[in-house]
Amino acid sequence: MIITSLENEKIKKCVRLKTKKHRDLEGLFLVEGFHLVEEAYKANLIDEIILVEGEACSYSLPIVSVTEEVMKKLTMMETPSPIMAVCHKKKMNNDLGNHLLLLDEIQDPGNLGTIIRSSKAFHIDTIILSEKCCDLYNPKVLRSTQGMAFHMNIITADLSEIILRLKQSQIPVYGTRVDGGIDAYTLSSAQKEKYALVMGNEGNGVSEQILNLCDKYLYIPMNSEVESLNVGIATSILLYELNRR
Repeated sequence: MIITSLENEKIKKCVRLKTKKHRDLEGLFLVEGFHLVEEAYKANLIDEIILVEGEACSYSLPIVSVTEEVMKKLTMMETPSPIMAVCHKKKMNNDLGNHLLLLDEIQDPGNLGTIIRSSKAFHIDTIILSEKCCDLYNPKVLRSTQGMAFHMNIITADLSEIILRLKQSQIPVYGTRVDGGIDAYTLSSAQKEKYALVMGNEGNGVSEQILNLCDKYLYIPMNSEVESLNVGIATSILLYELNRR
């Protein structure tokens, strides 16, 4: 059967998943495009595939066929893809590991996506989002991660509580600031065996409350004519340095 009506209950439910409120209520989210669907499939997150009529896929999963008009209603992109998937949110793992990234109120979906992708590249075990970060399942975030969000442990928590827990586990917490910070390049291999790096909001950086809990402060030496770096770029540089042995 091909769904042709925009008033179909299944379609209306999927449309609601475009909002964070309903993603949170249902524990579901949408991905679209062959690459993201493939990555979600590898992570066993897909509940149902949505295909434009006449398209085919090889996944052994429930498949719903829709008209192009219905897919245009569902899409979050300017040019709709012929494939979309309804996915369930990834379960959080409270075993954090030894290499962590704490994000304090990151607001831009593109920045968060870039940071997640770099975190996968440079072997971060867990990303902890503060409760005021932008939504992990925002479509722009997922597209920016190129599917890497599906293959990482990412949790949302109170950063102050997490830092206190890390201190009990003897994991040093590195904040980021220009004044009083050390060049990340100078860290020894021993100082990079275990760590938690804290990165902050695009406009305000890491909050003073969180900075006061950090053990050391890092900075990136650069041309004095440049006031600051985009948080996605800065995070990628620091993660590269922390990953070097």
